[in-house]
Amino acid sequence: MTPRIYLTGQVLLEHGTHLVDERHLSGRQGRLAFTFLTAERHRPISRHELVSIIWPDAQPREVEVALSAILSKLRAALKKASLSSRDAGIDMRLGSITFRLPGHTWVGIEDAAKAMDQADGALRKEDRAFAWSFANVVVSITRRPFLADEEAPCIDARSGKLRAVLVRGFQCLSTVSAANGEPSLAVQYASEVIDLEPFRETAYQQLMRIHVQMGNSAEAVRVFGRCRQLLRQELGASPSPELEAQFLEILRRQ
Repeated sequence: MTPRIYLTGQVLLEHGTHLVDERHLSGRQGRLAFTFLTAERHRPISRHELVSIIWPDAQPREVEVALSAILSKLRAALKKASLSSRDAGIDMRLGSITFRLPGHTWVGIEDAAKAMDQADGALRKEDRAFAWSFANVVVSITRRPFLADEEAPCIDARSGKLRAVLVRGFQCLSTVSAANGEPSLAVQYASEVIDLEPFRETAYQQLMRIHVQMGNSAEAVRVFGRCRQLLRQELGASPSPELEAQFLEILRRQ
């Protein structure tokens, strides 16, 4: 049986028929510790680093006692998931903490990154069916929030990486939809990219191309206008020469 860990949306550990959710992780602190240790399990974590994640503002008076209680809860969660202590555990040595999981453990945020690379590879080979399948895996995992309502530099950095993967997933779905003759879906996915990255000019270029393919050049012109207005108002900038050229070509064809 392959253990499966979900770190976006609700934090879950699934192993066969055994399911461990956030109720078994010692509240907010346990959820933070489990998520961070899982995401960073390929390296030893210093006690100070973990403490700063769990208690970013003020540490409890008996911080070592509190940390030991949380780690004990996490060990109990691993046991509840029917993972043997030989294959999974939390080891502490010389001020560092190592989180062990079976080598074949599936972790959603890691699988999403791999699936995105596979989707891009399939797209380059013009295998649209596989590209579509992998990109849907990416979107289903990365569109859920990562540690919602929590703030820390490492959490923000991880969320940023996941958002970048999600953007790539929507771009792939838009490209495949357009190639499959499904323009409404292509527009929907391209618009999702713009919602996530409103200053990404390549997303506007893709959306304009799709509208032109649909025979709706007027809407493509309006997309350019929205982009130009946003750049001027928010950045005091003008569209790139590539976007301007695409716009002028649309006007010329009209």
